[in-house]
Amino acid sequence: MTARLRDVVAALDALYPPGWAESWDAVGLVVGDPDALVRRVLFAVDPVDVVVAEAAERGADLLVTHHPLYLRGTTSVAATNPKGRVVHRLVSGRCGLFVAHTNADIASPGVSDALADAVGLLDTQPLQPLASDPLDKLVVFVPVADADRVLDAVATEGAGAIGEYDRCAWTTTGEGTFRPLPGASPTVGAVGEVARVAETRLEVVLPRSRRASVVRAMIAAHPYEEPAYDVLELASIPGGRGLGRVGRLPEPVTVEELTRTVAAALPATAAGVRASGDPMRVVQHLAVGGAGDSLLGTAAASGADAFLTADLRHHPSSEAPEGLALLDAAHWATEWPWLADAARRLADATTVDTAVSTLVTDPWTTHARSTTP
Repeated sequence: MTARLRDVVAALDALYPPGWAESWDAVGLVVGDPDALVRRVLFAVDPVDVVVAEAAERGADLLVTHHPLYLRGTTSVAATNPKGRVVHRLVSGRCGLFVAHTNADIASPGVSDALADAVGLLDTQPLQPLASDPLDKLVVFVPVADADRVLDAVATEGAGAIGEYDRCAWTTTGEGTFRPLPGASPTVGAVGEVARVAETRLEVVLPRSRRASVVRAMIAAHPYEEPAYDVLELASIPGGRGLGRVGRLPEPVTVEELTRTVAAALPATAAGVRASGDPMRVVQHLAVGGAGDSLLGTAAASGADAFLTADLRHHPSSEAPEGLALLDAAHWATEWPWLADAARRLADATTVDTAVSTLVTDPWTTHARSTTP
C-alpha cells in the first residue's frame, strides 16, 4: 500500500505536532516532494550516511529521524560536507527526510514514555509537566428543535472533542425570553412583543486555537438573528505532556542491580551504562529523561531515588542533589526505544509499511577500563 508524502507528514504532525517543538528546533519535512508516493518508511535516531544507505537498501521512500539534520540552518547543501552528502544521497535515492525532535520528546506517548517502558517503570507521570493545551467553553442558547444541528456544526470545527470521543456536550432546557425591537427580523416572535421560547443550553469545550472557527460555525447554524452565547477561557492544568518521566519500579533494587537492568534493556553501546552513588543504595522510584544536566534538581524534587539520563558532565554530576543516584547511558541508546513506538503508530494511522533501523549510530565505538591503580 502507498500514500502521498503529504498525507504521511500530516499523520506524523498529528502524532507529534510541530507547534510543540522548542523555538530553536528544526522539525518537520526536510527533504521530499509532498506529492511523492510513499510505500515504506524507515525510522532511525540520526540522519547520517550509514542510515541513508540502509534506507536505500530497504527501499524506503521516507526516513524519519529523531535528530535534526540542520539544527542551525545552512546556506548550502553542496556534497562537500557530511550533511550536504546526506541531502544529495536522499534526493538521488528518491527518499524523503522528516524530523520529530523536541516535539516527540514532550509528546504523550513520546520519547520519554518509550524509555520509561523499556526499563519497566509503572505509574509514570511527566518529570517536568507542561500545561495542557488551552481550552475554551462555548455556552449557547438555542431553540430545542435546533440544538442537534448547532452541535453538529460546532463539532465539525473541533468543539466537543475529549480524548477518544467527539461531539461531547452537556445540555439542559429552560425558557428564553426576549422582545424584538424595530428593525429586527426575528425568527421567532414579532417586533414589539415579548416572546418566550423553549431553549436548550448547550455547552461544549474546544481548543482555544479553534475559537474563531467554532463561533463562526455556531452563528451560521443558529436560527436566531442574534444568538445568545458566552465563550469562557478555562483554567490551565498540568497535562500528560512534558519532559522526562518519573515512576516506580516493580520492586526495590539496588543501584548496582538497576544499572545492570538498564544496560540489558537498552541497545548495546561501547560505553554501556555507568552509575554514581553507593552501589548498594536502594531505588524504588526512578526518573528518566534526555540529556539531563538541567533536570537534576527536578528529578530530585520529584521524589526519585535515581535518575536515568545521558550526556552527564563531570561538575553537574559531582554536585547532584544528595540522595539522587545517577545512571548515565548513551544518548543514542536512551532515544532508540521510541522508534518502534513511533513506527507502529504511523503504520496504524496510514497505509504505509514501517521499519526500525538497528544500526548503532552512537559516535563512540570502543571502550576500555583503565587498570591503573
